[in-house]
Amino acid sequence: MAIDISFLHKLDRMSLLIDKRVTSNYVGERQAVYSGRGLIFKDYAIYTPGDDFRAIDWKVFGRLDKLFVKRYEEERNLTVHIILDYSGSMAFGQKTKKYEYAGMLAIGFAYMAMRHNERFVVSTFSDKLEVFKPKRGRTNLMRILEYLNTRKPKGLSKLQDSLTAYKKRVNSRSYVVILSDFLYSPDEIKEAVARYKDHQVVLIQVLDRLETKLDLEGDFKLVDVETDDSLRTFLSPYSRKQYLGLMAEHQAKIQRICDEIGAKFFVVDTEFPIFDAFYQVLNA
Repeated sequence: MAIDISFLHKLDRMSLLIDKRVTSNYVGERQAVYSGRGLIFKDYAIYTPGDDFRAIDWKVFGRLDKLFVKRYEEERNLTVHIILDYSGSMAFGQKTKKYEYAGMLAIGFAYMAMRHNERFVVSTFSDKLEVFKPKRGRTNLMRILEYLNTRKPKGLSKLQDSLTAYKKRVNSRSYVVILSDFLYSPDEIKEAVARYKDHQVVLIQVLDRLETKLDLEGDFKLVDVETDDSLRTFLSPYSRKQYLGLMAEHQAKIQRICDEIGAKFFVVDTEFPIFDAFYQVLNA
């Protein structure tokens, strides 16, 4: 099933509605010019103690017998990294598969980055990490869409190994979005995401409505979609209550992890309107 991108035009309208919020929290100051060490010469300033001694223009000193330093425009663009769980568990879903919904979110974030002329990239992980180079523009967006439409989730997930390896590629100011069902131990999640604490980080847990409500009762055969292990069980109102309590506890632990590193955490199910999901994240 191809990823539905019909919602993208709604993101244009949302940008107009919350542009100030997006500008300050999502993409920073887009057109601002900062004095720093860059490539484009800006102007001269009189040297004062504390300035970089290496920035002194000695040719100007020879003519004017005064110390001046060169100032440059410093690029303050943001790189948007969208890291998408494509392990076997993401193939689960009654109406919409979790990976399809997560894929729409991934394309939406990439689209927002493209509109603000940011570099962006969508990478996937399962038992191995698939990494691409951040680029700008519509061509990059179409390449990502084609990649996600031709790929199906499979295999075991190695969240910690994948995010540890990916961190080596995040070497500039970045906005990092991690999309997964996050059905991992809290210790593994903490170890994986804590490495990104110096960046803007958003964790979005994508679950099927069955996983958030477990509105079932009776005898069932449960199959692990990653390992094919199976278990026969009886789901009663009591077992449903236990499950929902454990899920809420798990999500509370993820929230505490995010609070510790200054990250944002959101939970969506695949029946939640995609536009509302973006509004919730970008307006947080």
